[in-house]
Amino acid sequence: MRVIRGRGPDREADRAVTAAMLREAGETGDPAFRAWTPHRQLAFGRRDTRAPRYDEAVTAAEERGFPAVERSVGGRAVAYTGTTVAFAHALPLDDARTGLDARYEAGTTAVVRALRTLGVPARRGEPPNSYCPGDHSVQSGGKLCGLAQRVRKESALVSGVVVVADRDEIADVLAPVYEAIDVPFDPDSVGSVADAGGPASPDAVCDALEAVFVGDAETRVEAAADLA
Repeated sequence: MRVIRGRGPDREADRAVTAAMLREAGETGDPAFRAWTPHRQLAFGRRDTRAPRYDEAVTAAEERGFPAVERSVGGRAVAYTGTTVAFAHALPLDDARTGLDARYEAGTTAVVRALRTLGVPARRGEPPNSYCPGDHSVQSGGKLCGLAQRVRKESALVSGVVVVADRDEIADVLAPVYEAIDVPFDPDSVGSVADAGGPASPDAVCDALEAVFVGDAETRVEAAADLA
């Protein structure tokens, strides 16, 4: 398995690394995993960009020091503080029409296991009116992680975001953003690994995720900066 560590030199280069993981998993048949801290930003989903007050949401984010970016997949707005952890697991596929639920199940289980190794009593689900609401989430005293999936003809990418320590800053920026895009949001629904009893260390969270997702697989470690 390819293991990619670190982040690209800027936001665009960093996103390109993950896109390449997905493409190359299908081309080579080799899975890949990455856990890292993306650059500070607020990523809007496609539905967000169609909201009548989307421009207000962008302004609210940028006034609070979060550059606005748009991602091509679904889901709602997500804030990355610079210490927020993201992960991506690229898998080759034999048949893109099958396995969606199984991949979500495996990904959610892996996140719960990883957080529990850090002392967090994590469990599936999310509080009402959470950020980026979805069926595949992990919580402990608030939402800690949400998962998404992108599927191509020959590969799939299971990805997610883990709030490590900056729950107040994330809640503060998402409150006006979600108001502008007219999505119910309760700031108290945001949790963090640190507040749930785990370490306030992005590196520790990355290591825990990598250990569970990669397991005993033979690995080839690469630096994201070298791939960007």
